[in-house]
Amino acid sequence: MTVSLILYYAPGACSIASHIALQEAQIPFDLRSVALGAGEQRSPDFLALNPKGRIPLVITPFGPLTENPAILEYVAALAPEGQLAPVNNAAKLAKMREFNCFLSATVHVAHAHGPRGGRWAKTESALQDMKAQVADNMLSAFELIEQTLQSGPWVLGKDFSIADAYLYTFARWLEMDRVDTRGLKRVLAHRARMEQRPAVQAVLAAEGIAYSRDGPRKTGAEKPSLNR
Repeated sequence: MTVSLILYYAPGACSIASHIALQEAQIPFDLRSVALGAGEQRSPDFLALNPKGRIPLVITPFGPLTENPAILEYVAALAPEGQLAPVNNAAKLAKMREFNCFLSATVHVAHAHGPRGGRWAKTESALQDMKAQVADNMLSAFELIEQTLQSGPWVLGKDFSIADAYLYTFARWLEMDRVDTRGLKRVLAHRARMEQRPAVQAVLAAEGIAYSRDGPRKTGAEKPSLNR
């Protein structure tokens, strides 16, 4: 099945997971950059497509689709030949969804308490308390992920999947979140391994963002997104 999709993204933001999945799937798609710093995600035109005012957003033949876990599985389903999700193995599919839910509900939220603490707190003291916990909370989450990566080079062991694209998204932010990565050898190896993949290299080039510090090369300084 051939479809044409539009991905609304911001360079280096969580939308990079969906961008990587689209590249891996080799599905035709167009890109629309959203200037988060300028507030384009709150513009009437964008809110008409996604009232949540967030990215990623994918325009599909059936309308707008939001939320990385949903987009990732949709993309995988469009390109079954790419084997980006273990759809024929109920146990592995459940484990992949479990992992992606952890990234979405725990890891992303732990990170967001730093740059987006205003979603949960208003007083300066509360905001500072939240920011002070980011590094520890991210480390705790990634220590669990470090154990997950014992079974092979990818999240599901020997098989690459959309979960790897999603993990890479947050692994890119570890240094920015001041996480002590000395005990995260498998996570860092996974991050470097991802940056050897042609699809990831194409995404980094398209978004104009840097490789991680342990990646194969540098492309310049990444600017933090305001809506991660």
